[in-house]
Amino acid sequence: MNRYSKWFVGVMALLSLTLQSCLDFDTTGDEFSATQKNTNKVSRRGKVDSLNYRAKFTAEDVKRAANKMSDVIAAGLSAQYAMRGGKEGKKPVTHAYQYQYGLGADLYAQYGVIPHTNFPYSKVTITSAYNISDRFYGGAMGSFNEVSTQMVPLLNHESIDTIPELKAIYLLLYNYSAVEVANVYGPFPYQDIKTNAQTAPFEYQSLETIYNKAVDNIDSIVACLNYYETKPEEYKEALRDILKQNMHVTGDYKTGFSNLNTFVRFANSLKLRMAMHIVKVNPTLAKRWAEEAVKAGVIEEYSQEVCINTAAEGIAHPLLEASQSWHDTRITASWVSILKSLNHPYLKYLFLKNDGDIVNSKTKEVTPANTDVIGIRSGVTPGEGQDYAGNQFIAFSAINPEAAHSMPLYLMKLSEVCFLRAEGALRGWSMGGTAKEFYEKGILAGNCEDREQFYTDANNQNPYTAGMAEYMQQESATPYTYKDPTGESDPIESLTKIGVKWNEDDSKEVKLEKIITQKYIAGYPESFEAWVDLRRTGYPRLFDVLQADEADGSLNDGDIIRRLPFPGRTDPATQADIKATGLGALGGPDFVGTRLWWDVKGTPNF
Repeated sequence: MNRYSKWFVGVMALLSLTLQSCLDFDTTGDEFSATQKNTNKVSRRGKVDSLNYRAKFTAEDVKRAANKMSDVIAAGLSAQYAMRGGKEGKKPVTHAYQYQYGLGADLYAQYGVIPHTNFPYSKVTITSAYNISDRFYGGAMGSFNEVSTQMVPLLNHESIDTIPELKAIYLLLYNYSAVEVANVYGPFPYQDIKTNAQTAPFEYQSLETIYNKAVDNIDSIVACLNYYETKPEEYKEALRDILKQNMHVTGDYKTGFSNLNTFVRFANSLKLRMAMHIVKVNPTLAKRWAEEAVKAGVIEEYSQEVCINTAAEGIAHPLLEASQSWHDTRITASWVSILKSLNHPYLKYLFLKNDGDIVNSKTKEVTPANTDVIGIRSGVTPGEGQDYAGNQFIAFSAINPEAAHSMPLYLMKLSEVCFLRAEGALRGWSMGGTAKEFYEKGILAGNCEDREQFYTDANNQNPYTAGMAEYMQQESATPYTYKDPTGESDPIESLTKIGVKWNEDDSKEVKLEKIITQKYIAGYPESFEAWVDLRRTGYPRLFDVLQADEADGSLNDGDIIRRLPFPGRTDPATQADIKATGLGALGGPDFVGTRLWWDVKGTPNF
């Protein structure tokens, strides 16, 4: 079967999805492997890394180019949706979002756990959090390939250089997605995909190469978008007309895209994020990237956040259906232990108490319904069914749909940038303020709701903002011991011993733990970055995942999954590419225990 035929098979598989309470399709990863290319009629290969932003183009030039590219510009909007669970050109939906997050990074960051073992329609059984399935671990790459399939033809179109700012914005979105997926699997054909290569072999590039190429792009993107301010007003108006109709990841539609400042800040914030990722493997370069990013301007207020606004799009956050209707996710004991130890306001409104009785299999003690917010210990083997009548794990705590309905699907959040700057300042970098200032600002900006539609309680208050003054004054953690109401795991004391209040007398290590712990809370439910932080810093302190040996044999007790295997194990062409360049670029075997380039073993945080 050739690559185009395989792509068609993949599309047909997607079209056959039904809205069941699980993933009802064969997702071996082949049809979503990194080497699968699109069959878009536009198969040109342009100078994708070149932004000819100083060239003189008129408003009429822009309009003519946009008309020639109307189909691929429309596909660009689909690419934006695909970054957070969109598929087939449509807005984010639960199946694709769950495949991207809920069956992968959510489990490894310990935000969520699957409360049942079987997915009957897809004929998959997952007995524990680390018992990964070949059919599911390709999810993040599947989403990336949705993105690149829709975006790459635009980046390579013969007319795109007439509108360099549009090209710059999509080059930024490509790099954002590429870095995100590289942090899941490791090397992949970053440049071959970006340049619209159509035939094998495809060269897998190392993370170091991908990071350096992405930052080179970011620097060019920022220069291009800054130069835009010198363009004639007629040219700007022509570009604004395109963005108003086709750009949905910023709130700039409210101001009619009066400038491109949000994208400049987004690019620099991504560079700052990447700088922190590499702090152990190349601290000198990390410091340079971070200081350059902050000096050039990062996200500093809510209006500059980058996300798909679910309220504006008229959709609910996909996590809600996965949780409430499908019963495919519940919160973890680790996540609850952090919130309990720190008396976080989320306990009052973001999560529901157990909605059914839970019986201890050993003592027969009953935990009555509506007792407390209770999480499932990651790694336990839950029941088989997806209904409470046959599986009491379904009664564990889920997200509150009333509070979380309008959670945006974030790409870059103000709180994350604040915590990145706090960590940079802690490391002695020039971040434009102190670690304390950014740490406290990050906490205050950390709630997950729509910025214009905060959840309010019976007293017409938002529990998050109302509880912040008291929350931030906690000098030590509240003792908490997790007791599994099913009896399937032993009681365990919370590992979170730090408080919330900033203390200049704390050691750097304690300060870093505070920063990353609060960043973890503020990042929910975006698990990709939480998983990166866990791997690179060891924080926040989470309970060990039970039955870690059920992964692929590369983990011992207490180990965490550090990457996912390369997708495409049953595709001979993909396997040939992995053997030729993938494994060498990875620098280790294709196991979940193999560390990525920036994940340096044995290197202290300071």
